[in-house]
Formats: sequence, structure tokens, C-alpha cells
Amino acid sequence: MNFIDDKLLEYAEKHTSGESEVLMELNRETHAHVLSPRMLSGHLQGRFLSMISHMIKPQYILEIGTYTGYSAICLSEGLQPHGKLITIDINEELEDLVKKYFEKAGITHKTEVLVGDARKIIPTLHMNFDLVFIDADKINYSKYYDLVLPLVNKGGYILADNVLWSGNVIKNDVEDEDTKAIIAFNNKVADDPTVEKIMLPVRDGITIMRKL
Repeated sequence: MNFIDDKLLEYAEKHTSGESEVLMELNRETHAHVLSPRMLSGHLQGRFLSMISHMIKPQYILEIGTYTGYSAICLSEGLQPHGKLITIDINEELEDLVKKYFEKAGITHKTEVLVGDARKIIPTLHMNFDLVFIDADKINYSKYYDLVLPLVNKGGYILADNVLWSGNVIKNDVEDEDTKAIIAFNNKVADDPTVEKIMLPVRDGITIMRKL
């Protein structure tokens, strides 16, 4: 998933602000007890998400793909005083873990955890967002994008994770459906004149989109 030498990554992390105690604890518990811990945002990407959120100072954030809640905690750090983060995940088995760490992080009062199919939940959200983070099943990235774009305020931002998909996006003879879906999503965003975009090789690739 990483595209730089491990020693360079370690160097970058040493020169990046550290995780909070809560995030370190969540990191450890995820790696010890939850399947697919590589899905966790982790230290470097987590600080990136926090920095972006602090720069934008969003009133409302939507996250698609909660996993164990690490990225949501990071994104919540830049919320305005009375802001709110809504996070959606289809895996109900992780809900208690997410809520436990939201409470530890002191963000329960400004977060809402929704469990279910995001494709069905998003149309029921009658509100606009300043920041959206897409980090769920890759097959539906384009669908999520189509659903959230009308809900993003003008000048608001969408972040999409895993857009380099471990480098598979530049391989020849792509056969797996996830890679095909990511390539289609990347092309869709690149061709969309309604957003300004930049793709960054951070961790597994993050695209930042600003709605024009």
C-alpha cells in the first residue's frame, strides 16, 4: 500500500506531529483484534486528514466508510465548535468499537454513526456538507461520488482514498473489478469540469476535489 521506502516513511512520520493517546490505543486495538487492519488510516494519513480539516474548518462532514473510526476522529479535529460529523459503514459488528473510541476522544456529541448501505442512506441526508471523505467499497466509488456531489457546498471538498490502489491502476490487463472501478472513478473525476482536483501519492493515494 505504501509507495515509498519504509525508512523514508519512518522519517516522514518522525517529522510529523504525533498521534493522540486515543488514536494510538485505537491503532493498537485495531491491529490486535480487527480483520484487515491495513484499512486503518494510520499516523501519517491521519495527520493529513486532520490538517485538511483544520484548513477547511468544516461545519458538516460526511464520511463514507467508518471502519474502526480512526479517520473520523482525525477529521473531527477541525470541526467548527458546533459542527457535526456523520459517518456511514455497512459493518454493524464494529459499531460498538467505533462508539467506544468516539467517547474516549470526546467527540460523541458531535458525531453520528449510521450503519447500513451508504447508497440508500445518503439520499436521506437532507443537509449540505463542507467536507466529504470517501473510503468504502471501491466498486461503488463512482456511485458515492454522484450521490454526494450535489450535497457538497460550493467551494466544499471531497477526499477519496485508495485512488492508486497499491499501484494496480497503472498495470496492463487489469482483470479484478475493484481495480476497474477505481480506474473508472479516477477517470470520471479527471473529466468532471465541476470540480478542481489533485491526486496525491499519500499512502495508497488520495484525491482532493474542490467543488467549483
